[in-house]
Parts: sequence; structure tokens; C-alpha cells
Amino acid sequence: MAAGSGRGRWGEEPARENPTRLSRFGAVVTRLSGLIAATFTPMTREGEVSCGPIADIVERLIADGVQGLYVCGSTGEGPSMTTDERMQVAAAYIEAVRGRIPVVVQVGHNAVADARRLAQHAASLGAEGISAVPPSYFRIADVSTLVDTMAAIAEAAPATPFYYYHIPQLSGVGFDAAEIMEVAAEKIPTLAGIKFSHTQVDMLIRCRSLQDGRFATLFGVDEMLLSAWAAGCDGAVGSTYNFMAPRYLKMLAAFEAGRIDEARAMQRKATAVTRRIVAKHGVSGLKAAMAMIGPDCGPTRLPLPQMNAAEIEQLHRDLLFAGFKDALTEAT
Repeated sequence: MAAGSGRGRWGEEPARENPTRLSRFGAVVTRLSGLIAATFTPMTREGEVSCGPIADIVERLIADGVQGLYVCGSTGEGPSMTTDERMQVAAAYIEAVRGRIPVVVQVGHNAVADARRLAQHAASLGAEGISAVPPSYFRIADVSTLVDTMAAIAEAAPATPFYYYHIPQLSGVGFDAAEIMEVAAEKIPTLAGIKFSHTQVDMLIRCRSLQDGRFATLFGVDEMLLSAWAAGCDGAVGSTYNFMAPRYLKMLAAFEAGRIDEARAMQRKATAVTRRIVAKHGVSGLKAAMAMIGPDCGPTRLPLPQMNAAEIEQLHRDLLFAGFKDALTEAT
């Protein structure tokens, strides 16, 4: 990108500035940017939450250059944990970070009262943001009802920036994200942006364009990061940034320097590796890949399937064949 574009932060030492702004309601809102790791929740072989590895995870991610953490989302198995467990995990990550990078806590829940409790707790810990996926058991009838639901959650943490979590393939809530954001802008004083985990880049562009770029757009499909970056997203939240952040940072630096073919080649390789991981095994595969480089975050919890030893061994062989270790080392 040209000098003065405000986007040249992808060099060898990525900047960690996260500018603030005033919302139309007067609240101070942090504008997130850069690579944000969607963190894993470590678990024992018996499926119990284990916060012991979290400090090591955080040190690894900060050393790799990530510019924020997104805790208890899909990758973190938030929907499979109890409210108390989610509080425990959020507290462990925020304590380990010690204010060095922003932490956003995903607080969505089928019970709005529990979502509000999680929001209040995250705010009390000093989280730089909260985010919520919509309730998904009872079908949400329309955009107005959805926004009212998100507003009820956000108001429980009235001084904490709120990011709507758009992931229709899991939530079943498929309303137009730009329309959601436009309506939410009038009802949620702390609305700061959207975690956009969908492949419809034209919709991402419309979200980015709302009110002269007022809201941060955080893209959530790792396999398509380069296309979203070209479309102008502010940052990205992703699972594979837990172990491939340096590669993606190098890719974005190449893109901004005008080395488009190089950036495309790096995205193709990262996409091939990611597909090997998630095509069959989803989050279970992501955790197994993380274990190859450490820290080991253990297995997933039901209802996600657990991989057996043979499946893990085969995945490791597939990843080595696909250049997984090369993808990790060539960017360092």
C-alpha cells in the first residue's frame, strides 16, 4: 500500500497500535485491526477444561506477532462450555496477556441472561471487547429482533466495545450482515464492528462502507484472507493464526509491497494446508495440528467428534506432505 494509507503495519515487527474513536453516543471504542487469533480452549483427555497451558499459548502467539485474541468462540468451543467454564477461560487468557494485546471475549449464549452475565464478567476483567453469536435454538424472526437481542447483551457491559459475530453456517442466522449493522448502529451505543465469518466478500465490503467506514470489519475465513484484505477489511480473526501467523503476516507484507504473485502463492499454500486440517476433522483437526508445534491443547469436547490415534497420525502425515512445517518455518 502507498505511504499514508494507514495499512502499512505488516513488516517484520508488526505495530500493535489499536486506535480508539468516539461512538455517536460518546462511548470510547477500540478499533481492532491486524491478525487476531481465535484461541483454543485447552482440555484434558477426559474433556475437562485445563487452563494450565494458556500462559504458554499466549507467549507463543505474542511472539508470532498476533495483534489480539478472540476467546471462547467457535475455535475455543465456547458453545460447548458451561458459563462458569467460559468465565474461567476468559480470566486465564486476560491474566496471561497482561494488557499487551487486546482480548475480545465471545459471550453469545442461547440464554440471553447467561450472555449478559458473561458480558459483565468480561468487562470486569478488563476485556477490550465483547462479541456475541446469536442464539440459535429458537429461530430469530427478523433483523429487528436479532438486534434487540444483541442490544440486550451489549448493554450489560456499557463501557466495552461490542462486535457482532456473523457466522450463518453455524448460527443459522442468515440475515444480510450490512442490514444488521445498519440497524444495530442505531440501537447499540458500543457497537464497534463485526466478526464476519462468511465467504460473501461483497457483503463484507458493504459492511466496511457503512457510515464512511465507521465499523471495524474482522474477517473470519482464513482460506480467503487475501481476498478480504484486498477488499479493505481492518483485520482478521482465525484459527490457523494460532500456528501460521508469521506466514500470514509475510503474505500481507508482500501484498502491501505490491508483490501480488508472491502473496497469492502464499495464500494458496496456506489454504491447501488449512483444507487438509478442517475438511474432515474441523476443530478437532485444528487442535491436532496445534499439537504438532505446541502447546498441546488436548482433544475437543462432545458434541464435536474426537480423533483417534490413527486419525491423528494420518493427519500429521498429510500435513507434512502438504508442506505444513514449511509453511511454519519459511516465514520466520
